[in-house]
Amino acid sequence: MTEQLKQLRDRIDTIDSELLRLINMRAELAQQIGHQKNGVTYRPERESQVLARLQQLNRGPLTNEHITQLFIEIISACRAMEEPLTIAYLGPQGTFSEEAVTKRFGSTVAALACNSIDDVFRKVESGTASYGVVPVENSTEGAVGRTMDLLLQTSLTVCGEIELPVHQCLLAQQTDLTVIQKIYSHPQSFAQCLGWLNKHLPNLQAIARIDTASNADAARMAAADKNAAAIAGKKAADVFGLTICAKNIEDDPNNTTRFLVIGTQQVSASGKDKTSIVTSTSNRPGAIHELLAPFARYQVSMSRLESRPSRRGLWEYVFFIDIEGHQQDGNVAKALEEIRNKATFLKILGSYPSV
Repeated sequence: MTEQLKQLRDRIDTIDSELLRLINMRAELAQQIGHQKNGVTYRPERESQVLARLQQLNRGPLTNEHITQLFIEIISACRAMEEPLTIAYLGPQGTFSEEAVTKRFGSTVAALACNSIDDVFRKVESGTASYGVVPVENSTEGAVGRTMDLLLQTSLTVCGEIELPVHQCLLAQQTDLTVIQKIYSHPQSFAQCLGWLNKHLPNLQAIARIDTASNADAARMAAADKNAAAIAGKKAADVFGLTICAKNIEDDPNNTTRFLVIGTQQVSASGKDKTSIVTSTSNRPGAIHELLAPFARYQVSMSRLESRPSRRGLWEYVFFIDIEGHQQDGNVAKALEEIRNKATFLKILGSYPSV
């Protein structure tokens, strides 16, 4: 070992010792704050402000993405000293939903795998889980209808959002694709990878495509059948002992799924927020234009508009809308009040930090 290398390593050891001291000091302060928060250990708006400030201070060489995930883990470990959170998600282990849990809450949580999106809502509503993470839309395939229907019915609040880049893989027990007789996957994943499948599996028409409740479930089934493959994430390959035959087989390289964090708390303003609502209006000419006009009048930006059957009558619809700003912001509050007076129905699903 050269003297220069030894000196560099000695400097790293010194820095590591100082980092350890400072992290433990941070943990002690977090404990003191926790005693004053009346049992609320997860504050989305505060964590968003902390991460935004660190990103502004970051001068590299670590990227903002790396810094964010590093501090999410530190915050997660500090939070767990107060009270470990239980986070419900669409399982089994190895799903993209589980990845979304780790991305938002870190690894120091109790991740509770659920059999369905309905079950995620039930676990949070009953208090079995502190929060739930549910997919709401994909950049390629659009809205997740079941999540939207349940948001309309539930008493829970949207507390946060997570955007997760989704990279699909073809998994099997081996790499010989000529022996594949069936492929398991979630319907949305099939749709996201159809171009790749058509190009790389010339005998695709002869291969049975079998829908599953989740990608991880598809991987579990493929692990039990030597003539089967699955479309799922890399983590599912590790969990179920499968070989990755091909990576990044999604047709859109920017394929992203947006998840919502659902819970029981109202989230305060962070300074960069989003508000989600669901509303409906009478079926007459110009009604939708009149309903949405207050957003333009008060200069409130609308980032999403999605319609769903209301299930209350034939050809009746509700509109899911995301807007920029917190419901307590002056211009947002005025716009929402006007809409409430015009709408036949209005439900504020929640305000939360925008990613």
